[in-house]
Amino acid sequence: GFKADLEQARSMQAFGEGLPTRVFSMTESPGQNFAEGPIRTTGRNLDVAINGQGWIAVQDANGNERYTRNGSLEIDAGGMLRTSSGDPVMGDAGPVLIPMPIDSLTIGRNGNISIRPQGAPEDANEIVDRIKLVNPPLNNVEKTTDGYFALKDGQQALADANVKLEVGALEGSNVNAIGEMTSMIALQRQYEMNVKMMKTADENAQRSATLMRMS
Repeated sequence: GFKADLEQARSMQAFGEGLPTRVFSMTESPGQNFAEGPIRTTGRNLDVAINGQGWIAVQDANGNERYTRNGSLEIDAGGMLRTSSGDPVMGDAGPVLIPMPIDSLTIGRNGNISIRPQGAPEDANEIVDRIKLVNPPLNNVEKTTDGYFALKDGQQALADANVKLEVGALEGSNVNAIGEMTSMIALQRQYEMNVKMMKTADENAQRSATLMRMS
């Protein structure tokens, strides 16, 4: 579910004591590419992928609610449902806690988590929580330093019942590796051409200075 960072360059001068410097090129990231990545089937019951737009709500190390499309989930020894990076997954009223021990666990397309307690009959399934699925406006979503996403206004997104999951599947990165490599090669060639042009201009300037001294 990794989302590519967009990049742009702009001309900047450095100001300080004395005259400003020459113009330098500065790169910055104006946002992210929120296009959906390819979904691949894993068959694992704790793997989920967002079908369409939406996010899975998680809790970061500081207790803040964050959002991700990485649906590779796991249950720790205490029954806490976590992401593959170890952060708790949010439910209806906080982090999802599975009452252990259990014989089976099923995640529904709407995020409902059903379990069958250990030793219970085959038909004794019960819903214990629901994964918080949200779908805030993308213009209010920004990437955080830990790789998750948050709302720009600092609020928590409301649960959205229209967000659906593909169970037993994971969303891949939306980065096109071949396209990015081709772009890097093209940029490298442009850079080399600009360096050659600067070198030629410098050589011409030196020749002009030599001719002026001779005259």
